[in-house]
Amino acid sequence: MSSTYVEVLARTADAVRAAGSVLRERFGDVARHESREELMRALAANDEAVLEVLRPRLALLRPDARWVDDELQGGALPPGEWWLVDPAEGNVNHLHGLPEWAVTATLVRENRPVLTAIHLPLTGETYTALAGGGAHLDGRALRVSETTDLGLALVATSQARPDEDASIVRRIGSSVTAMLLDALVVRTSVPATLHLVSVAAGRIDAFWQFAGARPDLLPGALLVSEAGGRVTDAEGRAWTPESEGFLASAPGVHAAAVAALTR
Repeated sequence: MSSTYVEVLARTADAVRAAGSVLRERFGDVARHESREELMRALAANDEAVLEVLRPRLALLRPDARWVDDELQGGALPPGEWWLVDPAEGNVNHLHGLPEWAVTATLVRENRPVLTAIHLPLTGETYTALAGGGAHLDGRALRVSETTDLGLALVATSQARPDEDASIVRRIGSSVTAMLLDALVVRTSVPATLHLVSVAAGRIDAFWQFAGARPDLLPGALLVSEAGGRVTDAEGRAWTPESEGFLASAPGVHAAAVAALTR
């Protein structure tokens, strides 16, 4: 990647840190809500507060890049450069007083992630990755685990959306059962991105998910691949944002994970 993208990544990391401070200031007690509508308004308020800081900063970095307005969509993007942002990844956790949430910004070019920055405001950690330039945690190079035995592996998955298709929900349940039989420990929680940074850092050996929105997977896919991991669909084929399944893992357990998910 050119020196231009190196500089863009550094400034993107600065932008997500600045935006993360807004989200940290809004964190505290559980936000009570009596209806789905109240919950959706609270989620939107978090997003809007972060975007007020994040969006203008990113727009200055790549003025010609377009903005993905619907963070919940999946599938391919039109040609060109796009900013793919999740201003409050793990937003529901944030509103429930749980610590697992982040701010993410990813530059996508021709449907491939070019660079990503993921900031965890409560810990102050910032994960970054540049296509062809490696993955880092606050400047320290990341590497996936060297585990080669799925029976010794810690694996993870993330829940489908609350209104997900019933067939996908059943598939998730079957995959968790399969991994409970084959892996050492299975973690199930949201958001996906925080599992994927742990795969890149070698703390988790594999992560899988069915369906999912672009911001759930593209940032972590770049981070894991740049840390030496394998990123495919759940059947071991090349993954794209249009794929029905997703698997990111250490190379040594990838084949066994595919076998478990397709059994």
